[in-house]
Amino acid sequence: MEINKTMEMTYTIPSELKSAMAGKCPRCRTGNMFASPMFSFGSKRMLERCPACDLKFEKEPGYFYVAMYVSYALSVAELVSTCVATYFISGNLENPWLYIIVALVMSLLLAPVNNRYSRIILLYWMTPLFKFNPKVFERVKEKGL
Repeated sequence: MEINKTMEMTYTIPSELKSAMAGKCPRCRTGNMFASPMFSFGSKRMLERCPACDLKFEKEPGYFYVAMYVSYALSVAELVSTCVATYFISGNLENPWLYIIVALVMSLLLAPVNNRYSRIILLYWMTPLFKFNPKVFERVKEKGL
């Protein structure tokens, strides 16, 4: 926050990628989208509304079913890259059990990441209704949230 000579406050707008990685609201980039950190037991619970700008995240019933397709694409990319990395690290192409075990372990470990970021990708880049609004950002910052 900077104060100009005319006593007006200007705020630095966070970047879209930084806000998405932090799980912030796509409209104001200030409020959290999820109730808890990613690797906690309540990490899957998404807030119904943004605590800062009151944006309703689920615009219609069943809206986040589309996030399953995004999660599927993320999973496929992760599994392919994991299996390629396994091949380069181990040099073993004959043993299918090595790849099956590595794929299962990685899919279980990355399930919370896929759940969270599939919804974030859906809201930030696949829904034109939820675009950043500088006026809402200024209003939220003036409230001190």
